[in-house]
Amino acid sequence: MLSLNTTTSKTYSNMKKPTAFASILFCLLFVNTAHAQSNTGADFFAGKWSVSIPGTPIGDLKRIYVLKKADNALSGTVQDSTGKELYKCSKVDVKDNEVTLYYTASGIDAYIKLTKKDKDHVTGMLLDQFPAEGERVKESKQ
Repeated sequence: MLSLNTTTSKTYSNMKKPTAFASILFCLLFVNTAHAQSNTGADFFAGKWSVSIPGTPIGDLKRIYVLKKADNALSGTVQDSTGKELYKCSKVDVKDNEVTLYYTASGIDAYIKLTKKDKDHVTGMLLDQFPAEGERVKESKQ
């Protein structure tokens, strides 16, 4: 009977190591996943985005959308390619991987929907008619 308990004890002891390893691995994966999920919504879209919109009736457009985060919501402005402010956004709707900016441009109610492509790029549509591609503007650190 004693030898049975010794065998059982050794087997139980050997099972602790893989279980501990699996627990540590699970925790690391959980932390990494939680960090990756935090970079969505307002956290992801806050900042400057340089967006190209080819083929509009007034030609190819290059706009900079500046989105500022406050209280987990975004406000925004639209700038030309030189950084001159053109319009203020009247509304900014944010979902996990998507933002829609509403503004009035030359008397026309306009909106652009941008969708996260990867950590520094977006794709989208202006007025559901014109494709858009954008890239995060990285501020130079001085």
